[in-house]
Amino acid sequence: MEPLDALAGRVRTADIVDAMGRCHQHRCHLLDLMSPTPARRLFGPAVTISYFPACRAAFPPERYNFKRLFYDAIEGGADGRVLVLASNGYTDASLGGGAKLSRVQNHRLAGILADGRLRDFAELELYDLAVYCRGETTRWGGDVVTPCEANRPVVVAGVAIRPGDYIFADASGAAVIPAGEVRAVLSAAIDVVAEDAAAVATIKGETPTTPGGSAQQSQHGRNKQ
Repeated sequence: MEPLDALAGRVRTADIVDAMGRCHQHRCHLLDLMSPTPARRLFGPAVTISYFPACRAAFPPERYNFKRLFYDAIEGGADGRVLVLASNGYTDASLGGGAKLSRVQNHRLAGILADGRLRDFAELELYDLAVYCRGETTRWGGDVVTPCEANRPVVVAGVAIRPGDYIFADASGAAVIPAGEVRAVLSAAIDVVAEDAAAVATIKGETPTTPGGSAQQSQHGRNKQ
């Protein structure tokens, strides 16, 4: 059986989204991401940290800090996981930087998907990670948001992410795949790639009178003309 990583290496985010659309109606894609590593594909099961508005009284920093929440998040395993940082609406706040996020490399996670900004892109680029976020910032965000919960379901831009769901991201965006369906979705995405290639070949040889047109669609529901 072909490893999941090998299957993921044959597709793009758009193919995943098309494949998901064959069996689900819910939104699974994330747009408007930036990356210090846009040439790197991010793929793996999610572990999550959810951020809340900072309040020292409600969330004392000796308990609610990135170090502690990170180790809570990876308690069940770290290697190959994707750390999802959910800002709960604070997408312009910094959720971490090079020093803090060095833990992600140290524990051999696949990378980071952050629904907020990150600091130190130049440093993050040097790590053996794939990193996608809402952009770079220079300002510390600890007075705005606080890490609050680990490995709970989160919502990022309207997309539900449960611990163990698979994250796929590349330079075009990201998609979330339910944990129990990842192999089937990747296989369907590979079918999408083949269908797209066949459509390109058909279009190359067409003339204005070739049968087909706006009503002709591929199996995954997208107009190929």
